[in-house]
Amino acid sequence: MSFLGNWRRGNAPAFDGGGASYVVELTKRHPVVSLTKQGAANGHLRVNLSWQMRTSDLGERGGQRSTGSLLRNPGRLFKPEVVQAQGPAVVNVDLDLACMYELMDGTKGVVQPLGNFLGDLNGPPFVQLSGDDRFGSGSGETLYVNLDHRDEIKRLLIFVYIYDGTPAFDRTHAVVTLFPSTGPRVEVKLDERAPQARSCAIFMLENGKDGLTVRREVKYVYGFQAELDRLYGWGLQWGRGYKSKV
Repeated sequence: MSFLGNWRRGNAPAFDGGGASYVVELTKRHPVVSLTKQGAANGHLRVNLSWQMRTSDLGERGGQRSTGSLLRNPGRLFKPEVVQAQGPAVVNVDLDLACMYELMDGTKGVVQPLGNFLGDLNGPPFVQLSGDDRFGSGSGETLYVNLDHRDEIKRLLIFVYIYDGTPAFDRTHAVVTLFPSTGPRVEVKLDERAPQARSCAIFMLENGKDGLTVRREVKYVYGFQAELDRLYGWGLQWGRGYKSKV
């Protein structure tokens, strides 16, 4: 779905966020990290979605392995086979990274590929999408958040939706990684089984009395943006949207 609104389009930033080489994974048991406490509540926060198209381990056409091969290399049984995007056994899926935002002045909206709502880094909403990866390449898709304007940001909901193709979050091995200006990278994996889910809320960045915090959500829904909107009470109006052809 496409948000019914109008933001001017921006160009991709010319920088790549920092962050240390080690990783903190947000899990159900440890779902929250404070950007303020680690001194990363300023500068540019980079949010990257990376994913791969894969077959299942066994039984997929084009993904089966011969008995002789498995006997010679038994360890291959437990390794998923990476396939090319054009291959016959491909998991046909197009993941999009997006963000619903609410600013301190009450302004609400969305940054997403649909409708070319690419955002603005130096003006409201201080969030910008750098690209749309249709084939699960190594670079993936990236959102930038300008935390130098954190006092104008109330909350951001980062989410992923399957624009086209098979609902198969668990088979894309998708990972959303946050690269703060300082401190460790923060990682959220989308590896839970959620058959037929089309969208997933990944994390919420909130500006509260304790400063800027990132909270893991990982809530799958069977609809698209409008269903996530209802779940989190954003109150936007949505209509059907399409991405431009490439």
